[in-house]
This record gives sequence, C-alpha cells and structure tokens, in this order.
Amino acid sequence: MSFIFLYSFNYYMELGLENMGRGDFFHFPVLSHEVISGLAIISGGHYLDVTVGGGGHSRLILEAAKDVRVTALDQDEEALDAAKKHLAEFKDRVEFVHTSFSAYNFINESFDGIIADLGVSSYHLDTPERGFSFRHTAGLDMRMDRQQALKAEDIINFWDEEKLADIFLCYGEERLSRRIARQIVQKRPFYTTTELANAISSWVPSKYRHGRIHPATRVFQGLRIAVNNELQSIEKLLEKAPHSLIPNACIAIISFHSLEDRLVKHGFRNAPLLKVLTKKPIVAQPNEIIQNPRSRSAKLRIAQRKEK
Repeated sequence: MSFIFLYSFNYYMELGLENMGRGDFFHFPVLSHEVISGLAIISGGHYLDVTVGGGGHSRLILEAAKDVRVTALDQDEEALDAAKKHLAEFKDRVEFVHTSFSAYNFINESFDGIIADLGVSSYHLDTPERGFSFRHTAGLDMRMDRQQALKAEDIINFWDEEKLADIFLCYGEERLSRRIARQIVQKRPFYTTTELANAISSWVPSKYRHGRIHPATRVFQGLRIAVNNELQSIEKLLEKAPHSLIPNACIAIISFHSLEDRLVKHGFRNAPLLKVLTKKPIVAQPNEIIQNPRSRSAKLRIAQRKEK
C-alpha cells in the first residue's frame, strides 16, 4: 500500500527555516504527526504534489525512500522558482510544471500518491505587493497566477452589485454582503487593499466592527476565491485526480475553510474509485497550534484508490 507523505514542523526547525524572512516562499506544514503515523512512501514511487509552494512537501517525499520521484505543480511562478531552488539537490528526480491543478493533464494510474495543500500561503499574505492582505497597503491584485488578467480590482470596480453580493455571501460567508456590495458600487473606485478594508469597516455596525475578526476579512476571502476560481478548481481536482492514482494509492487534501472542506468531503464520498479513510477530518492538536498557528484551521482528509 502506498500513501501521501506529510512532513514534520520540527524537521524545519532543525534546519533553521523558522528564521526565514518575509518574502521567502516557504510555509510550515500542518498535521504532520497525525498523518505520518499511518502513511509511508515506497521506494521507487512516483508522487504528485499539486501545490508545491516552496517545496516542503516534495522535499520530505523525496527523502522518505530510495529513488522516489515527484512531479511538482504550481500556478504561481514565484512558488515554482522557489521550489526549484529548494529542491535543486534532487536534480532529475523532480519534474516541475507551471500549471494549476485544475488545468493539469492527469494520466490514468500514474502516481503512488497525490497531495494538495489548498488555500493561500503565508508567503502570499505576507508579501504586500501581491494584494492578498489588508495588513499592508497594496494594489487589489490577489492573483495566484500573475499571468492571468483578472484582478480583485477589476471585480470591485466593474462587477455589478448583485454579483458582488453573491461573491461575498457564497465565497466569503459574509452575512452583510448586500449592504457592503451596495456601498462599494456607490463609492467606487477602490484601488488599494487598505482603502477597501477601511471603507468596509466604516459601513458596518459598531458591534460588528469590533468583533473577533476584521469586518473586511470575509469580503477579502470571497474576492480571493473569485479571482482564482478556487472552488471550481477543487471540483476539477476531485473529479480527475482519482483516475491518476494506482490501485491502493492515496490522495490527501488539506483545506483551511469550510467551503473547501465541504467540497473535499463530498468529493471523496461520491467518487466511485475512492475509499474514504478519514470519516471525520483530522485537525491539529494544541501543541501544534502553538508551534504553527496556521494549523488552527487546517483539516486533513485522506482517501484511497480502490483495487480493481
């Protein structure tokens, strides 16, 4: 039986990567201990990392067994360049492909395991010019693939009120979606992250303004998902990826909000080729959350390709 391999946060502490500065394309993995206890990489296996990022998952896969190969995908060229640098020592054992997993040509029964770590990375949030976060002033961009034309600025300034409200409600789960969309249309244009976030904060009731999260958080999530067509991409992954697993191989997907997790849950359950191995999602334990706050919202689900 062959599986996906996830890595340990402590491993990267030993490498000293906790000191990497803002702008370095790297993130610490989550839920590694919970997954590693039941997973193994086979010698000579071929694995697909559909969200290579800085190369962390792929590195540990390559080091887990002899002669392992990895095909590493990412739609962000900066991520792919960082992965090439971090994985250079493995030479031709890694094939890098600049593409989104929704556009990738999955070949039947090609991989001994597939891993996907969904959502926005710490790098994207911490790099102001990418426009994902309102913690810094930057243009409203939010593109994972910077070659695509559509930006968050285009959605905010040109899409109609009803469509904006639907994005904020369906993708951001924002209960004040109609009010916020109406105000945006009346007050636009908006060109920067902080300009939009501050405006949203001024439009909501004071009780809402001083809640647990910033009142613009859900709007920004909805915008990011719309810009990158994230949910539709996950649906395509769930449809195509199972065919690309060899029998008994596994696919593991880590999600970070309920919309993603719901798609993964139902996608695994409804896939005729898959057997669900995690009836409930695996979540981080308190000690991991202390070490890596990003793990707080992570949910891991694993499914196995059935034998013929």
